[in-house]
Amino acid sequence: MTFRPDRHVHILIVGGGAIGTSLAYHLARDGAQDVLLVEKAQLTHGCTWHAAGLVGQLRGKKNLTRLMQNSVAVFDRLEQETGQAISWKKVGSLRLAGSDARWSEIRRSMTQAKSFGVECHSMSAEDAKTHFPYITAEGIQGAAYIPGDGYIDPYSLTMAYAKGARMNGARIEEGVCVEEIVHDNGRVAGVVTNGGTIGCDILVNCAGLWAKRVGRMAGVELAAGIVEHQYFLTEKKLSFDPGLTTLRDPDNNFY
Repeated sequence: MTFRPDRHVHILIVGGGAIGTSLAYHLARDGAQDVLLVEKAQLTHGCTWHAAGLVGQLRGKKNLTRLMQNSVAVFDRLEQETGQAISWKKVGSLRLAGSDARWSEIRRSMTQAKSFGVECHSMSAEDAKTHFPYITAEGIQGAAYIPGDGYIDPYSLTMAYAKGARMNGARIEEGVCVEEIVHDNGRVAGVVTNGGTIGCDILVNCAGLWAKRVGRMAGVELAAGIVEHQYFLTEKKLSFDPGLTTLRDPDNNFY
């Protein structure tokens, strides 16, 4: 059966979180035409709104590190480009080693950092305390410090990406839920939504929490799952300097 949608776009993005809006922004900024992003509720409704927002550039592989370096370059200019505040704080990061094995691992990663072009410094526990005074030096073998890391507000970042995408011609529609992906002659032809049908040449799944479900609509089983995390609620009187270095303590599963 031939699919006859109510309307047609070139690129259809499903999901309005940080990833979907980033894709819309970069595609539109690079000249892509007829880009539409649909979000089933409101932007940042899924994973994005409660993400920690930590920005760490060093990864185990060079291509992933380069991706993070490129992200930092975007964060450095995005607020000025769009006029939308993103609360990007380039305050640096500390990664602690609480065991000899962890310290060996971190020192190997610092060697990688140099080869990947990431500025990284080895620190003693006492030196680390000058950047993050709330830690105790006892039991810490050492730390890696990356001055170009930091943290960002995921909600504000998403809004800036969305604004930048619109400024460059992309469209974003909230309250549009994809209910079915339509195939025609062996390929994805479009989607059925709660507001009608949309044809597309290219469909991109950026649905986050619901990415596995959307993938199944297309006949694709994604190797993805939902992982539960925890966070602390503190008294309001506890306040931290927004310029405080971010901290990762992998031995205690804490950041």
